[in-house]
Amino acid sequence: MASSVAHSSFSMIPLFVGFLVVASSLGPVISSPLMSGSGHRQMRNHTFKHANEVQKLRRINAYLKKINKPAVKTIQSPDGDIIDCVLSHLQPAFDHPELRGQKPLDPPARPKRHNSTEANFENLQLWKASGEFCPDGTVPIRRTTEKDILRASSVRRYGRRRRRHVRRDSTGSGHEHAIVSVNGDQYYGAKASLNVWAPHVTNENEFSLSQIWIISGSFGNDLNTIEAGWQVSPELYGDNYPRFFTYWTTDAYQATGCYNLLCSGFVQTNNKIAIGAAISPMSSYNGRQFDIDIMVWKDPKHGHWWLEFGSGLLVGYWPAFLFSHLRNHANMIQFGGEIVNTRSSGFHTSTQMGSGHFAEEGFGKAAYFRNLQAVDWDNNLLPLTNLRLLADHSNCYDIRQGTNSVWGTYFYYGGPGRNVKCP
Repeated sequence: MASSVAHSSFSMIPLFVGFLVVASSLGPVISSPLMSGSGHRQMRNHTFKHANEVQKLRRINAYLKKINKPAVKTIQSPDGDIIDCVLSHLQPAFDHPELRGQKPLDPPARPKRHNSTEANFENLQLWKASGEFCPDGTVPIRRTTEKDILRASSVRRYGRRRRRHVRRDSTGSGHEHAIVSVNGDQYYGAKASLNVWAPHVTNENEFSLSQIWIISGSFGNDLNTIEAGWQVSPELYGDNYPRFFTYWTTDAYQATGCYNLLCSGFVQTNNKIAIGAAISPMSSYNGRQFDIDIMVWKDPKHGHWWLEFGSGLLVGYWPAFLFSHLRNHANMIQFGGEIVNTRSSGFHTSTQMGSGHFAEEGFGKAAYFRNLQAVDWDNNLLPLTNLRLLADHSNCYDIRQGTNSVWGTYFYYGGPGRNVKCP
């Protein structure tokens, strides 16, 4: 069960001291006249290595001090996360030069024809299990730890997707998809209900996600995207829980944007949902099925892109100035799953997408999206038509679309990855 714990700032000074003591203790040995030439080189290499490690830890410590804001309360989650309740005007977004000194905006008007149903927001995430909450005027932020950053290739790359070539059909090196998309018009948002699972991820630097993409640009270096959904990412979070996440970029994943609140950009406005925290409960094979509703739409008044999670809970917004093309509208929307296949053992990964089962197995076995909708120029939510289906490795992960009066436009998708037909 989660519990409230007193906040304390954390420091890695002992780690630095440990490394410095080791490095300095090598000095007399290196200066010894009895040491051979190869011994000199070996010890110099050791010293250089330790100096690099000390420098890396200093960079990590500086980043942690920057990204982990002072908390008025902390909550320990059953999955090991620490949730910091941070004053809303001190969250990472307001480190941005164009936001510094400002406060979160008031909620905008929801799209017309948007029906919010009552739901128990308290039970959407694991950290809420004990009934602990963040006070009014604060936002819950998952604390970033030294271990989180050490799993990444570098401090600079932590919280960012690895740069890759992006094409209009959504394929990319090592990235595989099962999606539906719509383009050819101007789009001002999208909404869907996403079935939540905990797919197996084979390697730490692979992931499995299900999300909505809001896209604009030429699919070159100027690609703009807003992304929201759930993901399993051992590298980013250190476990295999499905987690609510967001992402954005304005230059095709090169230098701008990040996951969740790991850079200045997304402005959180509520105290009930922690971006990056584990979703609970989740679906089980031949068992109960659980969905999350996600909607992203452009506020007609101020032009910012707002995010809603669950049945009517506003999470926050991406300021319009973050983007170039998305400052106006999107020209493509995508829904579906994505995995990373590193082929680390020389063959296709066994990382699962969705439930890990193919679309043909249907309800209770395969993962699904339902009630796919888009927001038009007049802030209306409308059912989507003329969808294009893409499974770029259909023997590994596939997709099937349908329509009915209860689920509207929906699709099943996913798969196990490596199998007889997916070597």
